[in-house]
Amino acid sequence: MRILRASDRALLVEAADLDEAMRLNRAWSDVTGIIERVPGARTVLVQFDPLHVSAAELAARLRETQVAAVSEQPAGEVVIPVRYDGDDLGDVAAQLGVSAEALITRHLAARWQVAFFGFAPGFGYIVGDDPLFDVARRSSPRTRVPAGSVALAGRFTGVYPRETPGGWQLIGRSDAVLWDASRDPAALLVPGVAVRFERAERLAVSAVPPVPATAVPTATARAVEVVQPGLQTVIEDAGRTGHAAIGVTASGAADRVALRDANRAVGNAPGAAVLEIVGAAVLRLHGDGVAAVTGARGDLALVGAGGAPRAAEADAPFATFDGDELHLGFPTAGLRRVVAVRGGLDVGRTLGSRSTDTLAGLGPDPLEVGAFIRVGEDVQGAVDPYPSHRALPAPGALVELEITLGPRDDWFTAGALAVLIQQEWEVTPQSDRVGIRLRGDRPLERAVAGELPSEGAVTGAIQVPADGQPVVFLPDHPLTGGYPIIAALTDRARDLAGQIPPGARVRFRVAGSAG
Repeated sequence: MRILRASDRALLVEAADLDEAMRLNRAWSDVTGIIERVPGARTVLVQFDPLHVSAAELAARLRETQVAAVSEQPAGEVVIPVRYDGDDLGDVAAQLGVSAEALITRHLAARWQVAFFGFAPGFGYIVGDDPLFDVARRSSPRTRVPAGSVALAGRFTGVYPRETPGGWQLIGRSDAVLWDASRDPAALLVPGVAVRFERAERLAVSAVPPVPATAVPTATARAVEVVQPGLQTVIEDAGRTGHAAIGVTASGAADRVALRDANRAVGNAPGAAVLEIVGAAVLRLHGDGVAAVTGARGDLALVGAGGAPRAAEADAPFATFDGDELHLGFPTAGLRRVVAVRGGLDVGRTLGSRSTDTLAGLGPDPLEVGAFIRVGEDVQGAVDPYPSHRALPAPGALVELEITLGPRDDWFTAGALAVLIQQEWEVTPQSDRVGIRLRGDRPLERAVAGELPSEGAVTGAIQVPADGQPVVFLPDHPLTGGYPIIAALTDRARDLAGQIPPGARVRFRVAGSAG
């Protein structure tokens, strides 16, 4: 097998084919030091804990693996109704050299099986036995693909569990609910399940289950009320590691240092739930307590219920009283503020975490005006009165981010690798918790044409779409993708990346090289 470096904490293992990748993934379920495994079309992404195993030691153990010669047998069957009216149906049929009706007939007749999960919770990569279905992705991904869309890419069929961006070719729609966190199991499809598509003329209105309320509708004794949510206010904690097998990325705070510092300041457990805020915001605090604000820099004011200002300092705990309002001005440095209250925020957990995953739609919805969030009891110790200051970039500033090359740097020309390192990249406004979209004068030139079979991606991966302008994945990124990844941020660079505002510039430096 070929083992490639995917980051300073991940390896990408190439297998001979999809079947071998699935068998290798199952064989590594108990290997010491592995945190997550993300199987792909011909690969397995292996994320590891460097405190338990080095990359070299892990690679040696993986190479020793002996796998069974037989594949996993189908585990039951799921029927998915499809109305074949997708926007790309005619174009795909022409690409494959058949009529639209012939494509539909063969799609219905093929034997399909879920191979692996990726991209989004509940999104199964469904492989079939008809060689007709080998379809190129769209040259330009759509920014919005409706929930329930049935699509083709490569050898695979997929059904989008919710509205997301996507580059697959749309051939139809389904009302099957692919993912419902309140259901057990949450995913309709699981690896190994056989899938039979069935033609349908009528569908239900929506393929997305109703989302339960996540905010308390009226104030409680201790709560945080959102008076002004800014550009985005979400609830985050340390994330939900350990669910890649069902297509769920870790998500969690974009700046883990700010999360840790805020919780330490108020005496919470390190991963207690906090507010992550982009832009100017106003919060009203119900009940007496302690709060702290870390992360991005900007005006910070605490105003009592009677209108009198009181002292509050960033990065340090401050006392709050019933009716206080916390006013956060637009950041002058950094992008995301973290607001912690002693006891943490008490909202329901999804797969063990209170985090909002904006791409997958897991956890609480982004908070709006009037939302109330209960304060919990997630206290670990005393408050820490000693602030920990960090320098964060302002718009227009130049930020250096440390990277490791790979796993697909060989898909690019030598000139492109030089451009990646030497060129300054501008952070565009089209950046969010999914990823930072960069723009440079010279796009990255590919040495290998064609498409890459879907494979796993880590947080911090630098993916390069067809236009040659890189995207740096942040916590809510898709688990798998088909664009080549030229490099990845080191783990220690991830938190700084989460604080880079639009208009700032980025320069990459390979770990271990001179600055």
